[in-house]
Amino acid sequence: MLQARVIPCLQIIEGGLYKTTQFKNPKYIGDPINAVKIFNEKEVDELMVLDITASKSNREPNYELLKQLASECFMPLSYGGGINNFKQASQLFELGIEKIAINTAAITNSKLISEIVQVYGNQSIIVSIDIKKNFFGKPCIYTNNGTKNTGLDLFVYLEKLESLGVGELLITDIDREGKWSGYNIDLLKSITDKVKMPVLINGGCGNIDHISDAINIGKANGAVVGSMAVYQKQGMGVLISFPKYSDLEKVLNL
Repeated sequence: MLQARVIPCLQIIEGGLYKTTQFKNPKYIGDPINAVKIFNEKEVDELMVLDITASKSNREPNYELLKQLASECFMPLSYGGGINNFKQASQLFELGIEKIAINTAAITNSKLISEIVQVYGNQSIIVSIDIKKNFFGKPCIYTNNGTKNTGLDLFVYLEKLESLGVGELLITDIDREGKWSGYNIDLLKSITDKVKMPVLINGGCGNIDHISDAINIGKANGAVVGSMAVYQKQGMGVLISFPKYSDLEKVLNL
């Protein structure tokens, strides 16, 4: 297993597998269970599933779907979307989800983080932070699938999360999400220089050199890939895919 993780991310909406661009214009990809089976064959290190409209639509996690995904998944599985309380988190862990990612609830109910850490350990929780730059280039934290500006200061918020014992951060650059243009390394580096928490970066990956930049320059602990994991190439058709480990080892210097 690679020390630095490369994690395919599957976006689901109403039980189907989709892919967005800048959190908009979702394109239907197929059945998420079939995608999980293919990633099993490719022996990926970890898999992330995000229900991208659950919180905005005020829906609970789709437990039945997640039960099926967890039973099919041979690798560690992370899930985020619609998690608002400890009961929901516990139910997800019981289904076989190894890590849960919370976004909106981390802001509105920070006590939830402490509860999960106390019972399941900090390695079980990821806080997801979605970021867009404002007119002046300042990174702003958004919730509700990128529609609500929280007004929070990013670095003050990071300090709070670290004090709560968060196990990992998932940073998504909304402006780059689905664009294949590379990760926002400047944003990533500003965060990894500030915190001791492991950081995953998401949004913009188009090739393995982008992954290398995230790990070797941005000092991310993991690179999350979306479009690159479900399309043949930019502008081309659906193909569940993952880079060869031999190629990843070369660019990551591992």
